[in-house]
Amino acid sequence: MSTNDTPNVITSYALAPTRTIDADGVTYAYRELGPKGGIPVVFFVHLAATLDNWDPRIVDAIAQTRHVIAFDNRGVGASTGDVQDSIEAMADDAYTFIKALGFDTIDVFSFSMGGMIAQDLVVKHPELVRKLVLTGTGPRGGKDMDKVVAVTYYDILRSILTRKDPKEFLFFNRNATGKPAAREFVNRLKERTIDRDKDISQKGFRTQLKAIQKYGRSAPSDLSTITQPTLIANGDNDRMVPSVLSEDLHRRIKDSTLIIYPDAGHGGIFQFHEKFAPVAAEFLAA
Repeated sequence: MSTNDTPNVITSYALAPTRTIDADGVTYAYRELGPKGGIPVVFFVHLAATLDNWDPRIVDAIAQTRHVIAFDNRGVGASTGDVQDSIEAMADDAYTFIKALGFDTIDVFSFSMGGMIAQDLVVKHPELVRKLVLTGTGPRGGKDMDKVVAVTYYDILRSILTRKDPKEFLFFNRNATGKPAAREFVNRLKERTIDRDKDISQKGFRTQLKAIQKYGRSAPSDLSTITQPTLIANGDNDRMVPSVLSEDLHRRIKDSTLIIYPDAGHGGIFQFHEKFAPVAAEFLAA
């Protein structure tokens, strides 16, 4: 299935075809873009998210020079099976998926719950990961992380009452800066018009929330074992995964780089995509 000699390399996430691969009784849906060859950048997605939830401005920037792979977690979107009830099990699934594709080394780009999965993956399989990008996320056992359930349900209720996308409340400040950034982000997610993914089920969503809550209440992992170059980013007012947890990660992971964007929430990297995308691409390129 080598396409190294294909002249028409897709570098637009909106146009990347959805593919599937079977591994351990599960069919995983994924999209890939960018030039093949070398170490791929695998994207680990957030709570309730499908393939359609990645900001194309960030994916496309990295896909200019790198082979990018995004995938649906087990039981989500077009991937089969049941949603796992623990972050560790989701990390095991990710490992199974990556090995099924035939990769022994990857770079990781992760956001929110995806960052939790990525941490569990790299702690268990340090040889697999070369570089690590952790955004809008926090460590296992992080302070107040288990409150994500209450915050999420509250913001979903607000979104229903105002007929807006829940991400406008969950990811962005509700002020003069955040509101337009939220609308622009939600509109970018609609740029893909063909072959769109199906939403997570309510049962699957609740299962993921419980997994995050369990992760937040667990004993911390030893992140001092992470020696990979690590880029950590967030907004300064993350209500879902408190911003102090990004600072906590930075302290625990030696020689990591921390970026905190001002007047921004959980989706700080999306609000500041024009600044962050080039930084992330440069970090992953070196």
